[in-house]
Amino acid sequence: MKPKIIQIPDAIRSATMRAVKSANTKPEMIVRSLAHRLGFRFRLHCKALRGCPDLVFAARRKAIFVNGCFWHGHDCRRGARTPKTNVVYWRTKIANNRRRDAAAQADLAAAGWAVLTVWECETRSLETLRTRLLSFLS
Repeated sequence: MKPKIIQIPDAIRSATMRAVKSANTKPEMIVRSLAHRLGFRFRLHCKALRGCPDLVFAARRKAIFVNGCFWHGHDCRRGARTPKTNVVYWRTKIANNRRRDAAAQADLAAAGWAVLTVWECETRSLETLRTRLLSFLS
C-alpha cells in the first residue's frame, strides 16, 4: 500500500517546527547537570565546531552531542517510529539529520576530537549515564 501524503500548510508546519527546541532540552539539561555534579566544566553549543556540540570540554578535546531519538533516527522504540502522515517528508528529514550527524562526527574526529553521542532514551537511567560520562571524560 502506497503511503498517503498529506500536505500541511506552510504556516502550520513553520509554527510547529519553531516550537521544537534545539538547545536546552530536557535530555540535554539532564546530561549537563550530571556532568557538572561530577566536577566537569564545559562550554555550551560551540558554534566554532562542526555540528555545534551540546557540551564541549575544550581542554580535553572532547565533545558530547545529546540527540533526541525521534529527530536523529535512533534505533529504539521511540526513534524507530515514523509518523503516519507525510511519511516521505519525515523519512527524508531524519535520513538527512543522520547524514549530517555522521559528517559532523567524522570532521571532529579528523580534527582530533573525541565525540560521545548521548541518546534521549539513555537519560532515563542516571547510573548508566554517569558511568558513560565518567568513562568518556576520564
